[in-house]
Amino acid sequence: MSVDSISSSSTTTTTSSSTKSSSASLVDNYQSFLTLLLKQLEVQDPTDPVDASQYTTQLVQLASLEQQMSIGDKLDDLSTAVTSLGTSLGSGSNAIGYLGRTVEAEGSTTALQSGSASWGYDLDSTASKVTLTVTDSAGKTVHTETGDTSSGTHAVSWDGTADNGTTYSSGTYTLTVSAVDSSGASVGTTTRIKGTVTGVDSSSGSATLSIGGVSVSADDVLAIS
Repeated sequence: MSVDSISSSSTTTTTSSSTKSSSASLVDNYQSFLTLLLKQLEVQDPTDPVDASQYTTQLVQLASLEQQMSIGDKLDDLSTAVTSLGTSLGSGSNAIGYLGRTVEAEGSTTALQSGSASWGYDLDSTASKVTLTVTDSAGKTVHTETGDTSSGTHAVSWDGTADNGTTYSSGTYTLTVSAVDSSGASVGTTTRIKGTVTGVDSSSGSATLSIGGVSVSADDVLAIS
């Protein structure tokens, strides 16, 4: 009885297999190899023992299996670490990196920072008329203007000067976008805010960013600059 080789298909995983299942397969092969090798030693004919070169070959295969198992375990650890990093990115201490950075995030309410409030809006299709309305924290309209009508993303910046001439230097303001096509039908819109992160709160386990007093979930961040 001789254990000459182990099929390469049993120790090689396909690209679609997970490292966890591959490692488990290697463990099974490793145990089977040891069982067969010990059985071979037990039942071999003392007058005609297995050639030493065959043992050498088998031991080389055993060492190869051990190495593959070790690599499999390391890949499992790496996969776990990457998954953990992806889950925690933007939360806990990692979110400290947002401080002082300019971010774009989903939303319509932002703060007046350094004499300016910035937004972006998207039009699902071309409109014939777009009206941009800025309201203060009490819901009072302070500024109105027309916007770009082409489909896609557009930037909006307000310098804090109200239509009645009043100049604002602080506070939170909300942008509302109203768009219609040539037939008077509404055109779909979405808004985003842009501002500098002035604080981070991760006490709840997930990071919340403060943009001049406006709270934004780190999960809603679309871009960082």
